[in-house]
Amino acid sequence: MSLFVCSLNSGSNGNCYYVANQHEAILIDAGISCMETEKRMQRLGLSMKKVKAIFVSHEHHDHIRGIPVLSKKYQIPVYITNRTLQHGSLTLEPQLVKHFNSHQEIPVGNLCVTTFPKFHDAAEPHSFIVSYNQIKVGVFTDIGIACKDVVKNFRQCNAAFLEANYDVDLLANGSYPYHLKKRISSGSGHLSNKQALEVFTMHKAKFMSH
Repeated sequence: MSLFVCSLNSGSNGNCYYVANQHEAILIDAGISCMETEKRMQRLGLSMKKVKAIFVSHEHHDHIRGIPVLSKKYQIPVYITNRTLQHGSLTLEPQLVKHFNSHQEIPVGNLCVTTFPKFHDAAEPHSFIVSYNQIKVGVFTDIGIACKDVVKNFRQCNAAFLEANYDVDLLANGSYPYHLKKRISSGSGHLSNKQALEVFTMHKAKFMSH
């Protein structure tokens, strides 16, 4: 049995990724409401009962909005760094809060989640690789630059979610205010389409399939 992966939502209105084997699953971020998460999973034939953990990449609202209700309703542990918890002002049941550090390997049933830091305009941003039976799936979103940790972990993946956030010319000539354009294109913002393509073409493993 390999890994099943699904983006339940991606974008400024919320981000949530589902990764599972036959028996257990995790969510990486939960930036849509509990009700919307349930609806989308039900539509795909996915069971919330399989979800054993939620991993939080950073504290921006589009990544954490649904976490308090999901965690409380289903008693799901939330893996989060200390600073992300503080800056996100999340109200979570204390027994469900599980702190992690960079470069940890965290077992969740038969899944293993590897944590690594990245550049983004948040308190303590991280990305994750989920492993099972030598198959690795990475979630590489909200990345300002392709730092050594991002590149090292991307090279290990059989499949990955890699965010390509904007076209340089369209952003420059678009209607966003100047400060937002600078934030998006900065080294602590997001990868452009060109930068994401460079990460993919230069660093993808020969065995990467998705």
